[in-house]
Amino acid sequence: MASSSSSLGLGAIFQSGCPLLPPRPAVRRAPTRRRAVATKISCIGWDPEGVLGPPQGGHIARLEFRRRLERDSDAREAFERQVREEHERRRQEREARVIPDTDAGLVEFFLDTEAREIEVEIGRLRPRLNQPFFDYIQREIAQIKFSITRTAEMEDRLIELEAMQKVLLEGVEAYDKLQNDLVSAKERLTKILQSSDKKSTLLEMVERNELNMSILTLLDENIASAKTNNQEEAVAFMENVRSSILKYITKERNQRVFQHKELMAIVPVAKIKEANTWALAGAKQLSELIP
Repeated sequence: MASSSSSLGLGAIFQSGCPLLPPRPAVRRAPTRRRAVATKISCIGWDPEGVLGPPQGGHIARLEFRRRLERDSDAREAFERQVREEHERRRQEREARVIPDTDAGLVEFFLDTEAREIEVEIGRLRPRLNQPFFDYIQREIAQIKFSITRTAEMEDRLIELEAMQKVLLEGVEAYDKLQNDLVSAKERLTKILQSSDKKSTLLEMVERNELNMSILTLLDENIASAKTNNQEEAVAFMENVRSSILKYITKERNQRVFQHKELMAIVPVAKIKEANTWALAGAKQLSELIP
């Protein structure tokens, strides 16, 4: 009985809040603060489709070189002279190349050609790059793929042929598109040069979305040719036309593999000379400059 009465007494004391003991101070925990973690970019080269190409360095060096050229006239002249010498050297190398007569020889010719010269050779040999030629490449690829035993040399040959086939197909497509663009650009540029009210003509062409980079590129080629021939009046006239076109021109929506400056390099020389002839003749006849 004594033990039960003592337990009841303790229970009553605890239920009443234990008045004999001092109350415990309320302890408030300091709020936990999250540590700020800087965003870390772990992969800057994520490009599964290969659209951007491999990253390249040397941006600061190129900017410094460009600034030095702008400040130093002697360095700029030396650089331009070096560029002209390089262009002349490459031109002589192109003229020294011997074009094979057979499809097999043409395949080896393209395999041995430097990558930067492929575009030029596509323009020069466009009539040879026909369906029978691509059928020949496809047959050789099929022979290697379906051969019973493959050696390491055959595997390397297969990779080279497939890569060359892809480059040539894309290059031919881009070249044909450029040729079509040049025809339409020639007609539109003639219309601009012969117009009495060039501003209205440009506005009409803008509404019909007829101004594109092909017109500007063709005009640049004519300006360069006029400068070479020391035709200062024609240069001044066409530069005025160019500045006015540049105000209205928009970039083409459907860009292909090659840029326009690269594509102009694969146009046959006869096409450029023909375009220069009519453009310079029209420039001489017209004396009115675009406002």
